[in-house]
Amino acid sequence: MATIVIRRAEPSDAEAIALIFRARAASGGTLQNPYPSIAQWNERLVADATTNYIFVALADGEVVGNCGLHGNKNPRRQHVWGIGMSVRDDWHGKGVGTRMMTTLIDLADNWLGALRLELTVYTDNTTAIALYNKFGFVIEGTHCVFALRDGGFIAALAMARFHPPPPQLPPTA
Repeated sequence: MATIVIRRAEPSDAEAIALIFRARAASGGTLQNPYPSIAQWNERLVADATTNYIFVALADGEVVGNCGLHGNKNPRRQHVWGIGMSVRDDWHGKGVGTRMMTTLIDLADNWLGALRLELTVYTDNTTAIALYNKFGFVIEGTHCVFALRDGGFIAALAMARFHPPPPQLPPTA
């Protein structure tokens, strides 16, 4: 089994990320369209790096997944970060999602001071729901008729996780 390495995505990863979403399972499990262009992904990867942290998962130097932690520019929601992720079809069930989620949680909790992480996941994506539950996400509600997928509408769960011990100011002397 290959060692999975997570690193920050770079513009040179645009083609590999686009290829992940050209597969039906990856695009069908996310809000991404199944025919992304490399140019679109290149543009995303050079977007504002202070509110978008995009990572790739590598196995033997090959991109097998990607994930992102996306902040809010609205000052009233700066404590909230959104999560998105996908795994290449042939790498499902091999620990890629767990490694990516571990990286996102570490960044959010220990470096960004995020108080709330949120995501949406299709109601039929039981594998992803189990992963999110494992990391402390809870279901907050259901979005009915959330998105069009493969010619039909699908519902999605709204899930969130609060920072378990939020950062505290040191006591004053």
